[in-house]
Amino acid sequence: MTDSNFQRIFNMPFASVYPHYIGKIERKGRTKDELDTVIRWLTGYSQAALDKHIAAETTLADFFAKARLHKNASKITGVVCGVRVEAVPDPLMRKIRLLDKVVDELAKGRTLDKILRT
Repeated sequence: MTDSNFQRIFNMPFASVYPHYIGKIERKGRTKDELDTVIRWLTGYSQAALDKHIAAETTLADFFAKARLHKNASKITGVVCGVRVEAVPDPLMRKIRLLDKVVDELAKGRTLDKILRT
């Protein structure tokens, strides 16, 4: 991926990605509440803060700049879009891929306990 592609992704509003996450997990029988739980766990946001970021159309860069990643986020491993999340060199892109990975796990039917690395 080129730097210009990264910048395009970093400048996307989280609110434009969120509905795609909802669609993905609902097609697999999961709920928006479960999605929000996973996002809150990863980012450290409260539900009110998450809703505020969605309403404000915060960019992905700003969304993750203000997030406090969970201490167990380093345990998230695997492949998203053919790339190992733990091997992504750009720190912001790695955070985005970590979110993609936990959403994938939710959609694939993994239990919340396992997704939340408890």
